Amino acid sequence: MIPVILGVAFLIFAFMSFTPGDPAAIILGGNGTPEEIAALTEKLGLNEPFLTRFFKYIKGIVTEFDFGTSYITGRDVRMDILQRFSYSLRIALLSMVFALSFGIPLGIVAAVNRNTWKDNASMSVALLGVSMPTFWFGLMLSIIFALNLRWLPPSGVGSFKHYIMPCLAVSMGGIASMARQTRSSMLEVIRADYITTARAKGQSERAVIYKHALRNALIPVITQAGSVFGLLLCGTLVSETVFSIPGLGTYMVTAIKSRDYPCIQSAVIFISVVFSLVMLLVDILYAWVNPRIRAQFSDGG
Repeated sequence: MIPVILGVAFLIFAFMSFTPGDPAAIILGGNGTPEEIAALTEKLGLNEPFLTRFFKYIKGIVTEFDFGTSYITGRDVRMDILQRFSYSLRIALLSMVFALSFGIPLGIVAAVNRNTWKDNASMSVALLGVSMPTFWFGLMLSIIFALNLRWLPPSGVGSFKHYIMPCLAVSMGGIASMARQTRSSMLEVIRADYITTARAKGQSERAVIYKHALRNALIPVITQAGSVFGLLLCGTLVSETVFSIPGLGTYMVTAIKSRDYPCIQSAVIFISVVFSLVMLLVDILYAWVNPRIRAQFSDGG
């Protein structure tokens, strides 16, 4: 995790540093004199060499958990991110529930009924989910359910109803990915000899599919689930902008427009840390799902 996070931190710091534009001039607006811009640049430390600024930034994070101060608002970036991340995390978790609840059953139905209309229908839904942009689907949901039917609130946060449309918009890609991966894994397992043996012993088709086939097909599905959660977490950035949710998405968009370096850098690094932790959790889940992995470690292998 450490090399990955350091790599992400270096890249985003480099992108922000070498992108055209002067943050000091943007902060002061069009009325700032060259002397005022130079003074503010020196105050922010932007006149120091790139590597010097990068190592100071990383040192502050590691030793003091200090992500810096916003150039625009003067607020502690760490506190802003923690406050806003709760909204993004809710959307990502609910979207993940939708992706698993609809994607895995779709994949199972498609695999069990291969080359039938059920398979084609399931994969058509998956293809639709992959092809549909999040922002467009979010706008369509808002027009139908908020503007025309008035069933759901169009924007903001509050009750559970406020999260339904954002989560649906974000989860469509996850549903498609989970359905396709589940179908592929199940097709490999269903043709295995032990599945034929289980059927020959007289076990019900439901027991064969869910007790034997699905459990052995879960390893690649769990891997895909970890990746999907990372994509959903990034997808909330678009959804939050469409539905005016004060999460990390709107925070980053505002920071990018104003060239607020500490906010952009810290938000990206924070998301990369969360994603890395999710992938670590996925690796741990392997041992819970697959007894053979547990046996390797219990035997000291």
